[in-house]
Amino acid sequence: MRKILILLVSLIFTITSAYAESINRTLNSLGVDKDTVSVSIKNIENGNVLFQLNEKTQRTPASTLKVITTAAAVDTLGEDYKFSTKLYKSTNNDLYIKLSGDPLLTSDDLGLLIDGAVAKNIIPKNIYIDDSILDNVEWGKDWLEEDELSSYIPKFSAYNINNNLLKIEISPASNLVPANIKIKPFYPISLMNLVETDIHMQNSVKVEKADSAIPNMLKISGVVSKVCNITIPVSNPKMNFILRLEEVIRNKKFEYFNPVQMAKLPKDNVYLVAQVDHSIDLIVDSILKNSSNLASETLFKVAGAVWANSTGTFENSMGMLYAYLKKFDIDDKNIQVVDASGVSSNNLVTADFMTDFLVMKSKSDNFEDYKLLFPAPGTGTLKNRMLYFKDNLRAKTGTLTGSSALAGYIVSRRGKVYAFDIMISDPETSSADKKNIEEQILRNVYVNN
Repeated sequence: MRKILILLVSLIFTITSAYAESINRTLNSLGVDKDTVSVSIKNIENGNVLFQLNEKTQRTPASTLKVITTAAAVDTLGEDYKFSTKLYKSTNNDLYIKLSGDPLLTSDDLGLLIDGAVAKNIIPKNIYIDDSILDNVEWGKDWLEEDELSSYIPKFSAYNINNNLLKIEISPASNLVPANIKIKPFYPISLMNLVETDIHMQNSVKVEKADSAIPNMLKISGVVSKVCNITIPVSNPKMNFILRLEEVIRNKKFEYFNPVQMAKLPKDNVYLVAQVDHSIDLIVDSILKNSSNLASETLFKVAGAVWANSTGTFENSMGMLYAYLKKFDIDDKNIQVVDASGVSSNNLVTADFMTDFLVMKSKSDNFEDYKLLFPAPGTGTLKNRMLYFKDNLRAKTGTLTGSSALAGYIVSRRGKVYAFDIMISDPETSSADKKNIEEQILRNVYVNN
């Protein structure tokens, strides 16, 4: 029996070594500096390592961090949790909008709340907004000022509405004269219009902060020959929310003409008029499949609020995250988390930590459903990527300047399921080449195991 065990161990080592040689040959052929690459691949059935490279080195996970923070939030809130924005009426004939931080809330949803008041013939003395679900920190720690005009990184708060985004519509005028610019919907922005109409040129427009003492001043420069639209985030989510609410009140011809005010919902003498719900499933889908930073940050903070039975703060959310990892005996000493979405380059994890986490999640009763939350090849953030694998891959992407990451599950040709994490932190390698390296590593897993 001892000889048989020794033989089996020797065979496993030989197979693993052969695979390691294969993947090392692949990395060498791609010309990448292996010191900049971390890889961990583990069999989910037993946690055995198939391949690892720099697996204990801390690297930037980018948006693959969402796999961790989202799972902790869902575990805390529960799979049946709903983001409910509610309209209440008090016995004093005041209306209260109780915000939930819903990242999917739209102006149409506010319209449904006002419709509820109209249906009950309510003519309020005052309208108040209760924003106590979250604190007023709207920007992630260590996020860069240069990203404040990125539509992918809007500010987030209890006042989320329409993804906290605006559309700048730029249309040509007469040739060689300034173009026409409109902000949709209305939002008070000062514009420096340096866009020229040129019917002989391709559209080329740039939006940046103006070097000016005037707050909220944008400089828009370039040329247009046809209508183009640029999406930017709002600078003040609270003001934007109130503007959208006032717009809905006008459009619904609701009889209210006083300013909207802030106040906490009274505990007594109020009743529910209407509510709008979005399930946590929809939120998670927008995070893992489309990598919504707004949804990720808000979900994490709301879960922190529930965990602490208090207002949502990043500190409460981190307490929730560490409690979650401790519950499942995941070692967190080699990680550094400074936001929920992976936007900051100061987030640090190891490939070994990530695959330990993914293996742990594979033991849950709903693993097959959990795996389906990740994008499949050709969908979400894997659009036009990983098509070779068809239905055998589910993975979360992550991209920051100089870094690329991919984490998830792959089923090999022999039907074995592996958890994997790949992180590449090499500014000398192009983004396309990094993505090619990720795919070639996974092709080795798929074909040879």
